[in-house]
Amino acid sequence: MFKLGCASRVCFQNEILSGLTVALALVPEAVAFAFVAGVEPLAGLYAAFMVGLLASIFGGRPGMISGATGAMAVVMVSLVAGHGVEYLFAAVVLTGIIQIGAGILRLGKFIRIVPHPVMLGFVNGLAIVILLAQLQHFQVTNAEGMREWLSGEALVIFAGLILATMAIIHYLPKLTGAVPSSLAAIITVSLVVVGLNLDTATVGDLASIEGGLPGFHIPAVPLTFETLMIILPYSFILAAVGLIESLLTLSLIDEVTNTRGRGNRECMGQGIANTVTGMFGGMGGCAMIGQSMINVNSGGRQRLSGIAAAVFLLMFILFASPLIERIPMAALVGVMFVVVIATFEWSSIRIIRKIPPTDAFVLVLVSAVTVFTDLAVAVVVGVIVSALVFAWDHAKHINIKTYDDANGSRVHELNGPLFFGSVKNFLELFNPEEDAEDVIIEFQNSRVADHSAIEAIDTLAERYIRAGKKLHLRHLSEDCQKLLTKAGDLVEVNVMEDPHYFIADDKLA
Repeated sequence: MFKLGCASRVCFQNEILSGLTVALALVPEAVAFAFVAGVEPLAGLYAAFMVGLLASIFGGRPGMISGATGAMAVVMVSLVAGHGVEYLFAAVVLTGIIQIGAGILRLGKFIRIVPHPVMLGFVNGLAIVILLAQLQHFQVTNAEGMREWLSGEALVIFAGLILATMAIIHYLPKLTGAVPSSLAAIITVSLVVVGLNLDTATVGDLASIEGGLPGFHIPAVPLTFETLMIILPYSFILAAVGLIESLLTLSLIDEVTNTRGRGNRECMGQGIANTVTGMFGGMGGCAMIGQSMINVNSGGRQRLSGIAAAVFLLMFILFASPLIERIPMAALVGVMFVVVIATFEWSSIRIIRKIPPTDAFVLVLVSAVTVFTDLAVAVVVGVIVSALVFAWDHAKHINIKTYDDANGSRVHELNGPLFFGSVKNFLELFNPEEDAEDVIIEFQNSRVADHSAIEAIDTLAERYIRAGKKLHLRHLSEDCQKLLTKAGDLVEVNVMEDPHYFIADDKLA
């Protein structure tokens, strides 16, 4: 059920002012990501408005901000360049449908398998990416049309305004909490620039943000199988990138606010947002960690802040573009620098020598891959490496304890998980030719985890049959019993006190 989440005047005030702060920070980001994707600035601004509004209403994480993002923009470049912007809009619609499907299939729960070192690497890498993205604002275009770094008085003014912004954000909360410090910093620095007539870059130098209401627009592409084959690969990648970034941002905001979002609902919310956005000429988007951190740090914890941010952004486009375009870029860069400092997990530097070397390697690896490729690739790489390390480590933990029972049978009590990584060690533990005539393998302390394990049990049973020995497999799990058929009637399966295994509960997903 949809709720704004506010029951008091103070809450409404905090949420709306926080939304205003976020909206101001969204403008240059949306314009910049539109340039990255190769579309008009308004396509990025419309995406920031519609994705932000609909994800706030339908998503599973109150207080999280969504909009046009760089991670998705870099995927769009080749599609726009090769086929045009209409194919992008069609791909965004299909992206949303795929994401809705992920929500219906309850795939949001799989974000739980992301290990903590991967999360730390993701956060640190993204903080570095946000920092590097701000460096472009330290450059200007010279008379020859080339980009060059600021120097002299221009650099002093720009850097001074950034420091002033950061100082206001840091010290104002110690004096009053009536106004979000980021918003106060942006307004104060803007007034200083206008009052002193300082020559420094403004939002208007990026592009004009003036426009009208987004209009309903069915993507002008042929409704053919060929069109589907063109956009489908891009849509799957966009859907995956969008959901990974959104669900990881959701987990981060959960940790910061000590609350819990709903991953499957967030998949649905992001899907609805992108489907509608593609039908209104927007470039699509997903959750934005930088703006989400601005919102949380400014006091925005409910759905109202995200809705307010989207509505304010639309008001900027329709009515206030001349004013917004006069905001100095230095103020927004200062806000983002504060976000970088708040986002980076500084504790990871302190603990990196205290955690296992493999975890430290994964943390650094994910950070590096996030910086040099994108976060979706980084997270997948991190999860795969973590899984391989886990498998390698646990493959060495399997062993047997052997004794003879009162009936004269040889009992091999198996300890440790039996899965694809440990099956080779498992088979090497037994020597059917030299074993007793009647053998029991006790599985009570072992977990049969996958098909490779079942195949290994079959292989071992066949070896005992060929050796003319009688083999009993005791306390096998029910799923293993059903699949264990190759050994035939000579393999006795004696089931006692079967363990039952459960998967993750979806009720809170």
